[in-house]
Amino acid sequence: MITARDLIRKKGSDVYSVAPDTLVIEALKLMANKNLGALLVMNGGRVVGIVSERDCVRKLELEGRTAQKTRAEDIMTEKVLYVEGGQLLEECMALMTTRNIRHLPVFDGEKLLGVISVRDVLREIIDDQKFLISHLEHYILGERG
Repeated sequence: MITARDLIRKKGSDVYSVAPDTLVIEALKLMANKNLGALLVMNGGRVVGIVSERDCVRKLELEGRTAQKTRAEDIMTEKVLYVEGGQLLEECMALMTTRNIRHLPVFDGEKLLGVISVRDVLREIIDDQKFLISHLEHYILGERG
């Protein structure tokens, strides 16, 4: 069984973040530059929110704001859902699906290990299933031959 910690170790632990007072235009530039769908909003090493492309579209355009004048803290999601490193990827996927979110910070107690996306989780689950199928095929064919 693969855990969130295992996935972070495999994909890397780089975490991209902005300060609460960062202008949304700067957050969008960072997301575009790093090909990310979300950034953590951090204050003094503590996660205080998350801002996603979805937040930018819905909370800027629909509320008549501009990315050049709006701060990340004005549109971020404050209640950040997260998982512990030991949680299984299946649990992470279930949380993402039921709560309709695409990014989850992964913690080990108070320590931020990294962020996983729904794409990361799906890719890893599919790879693990392919490996299991291949292993079972070899086992079955080995028994016959």
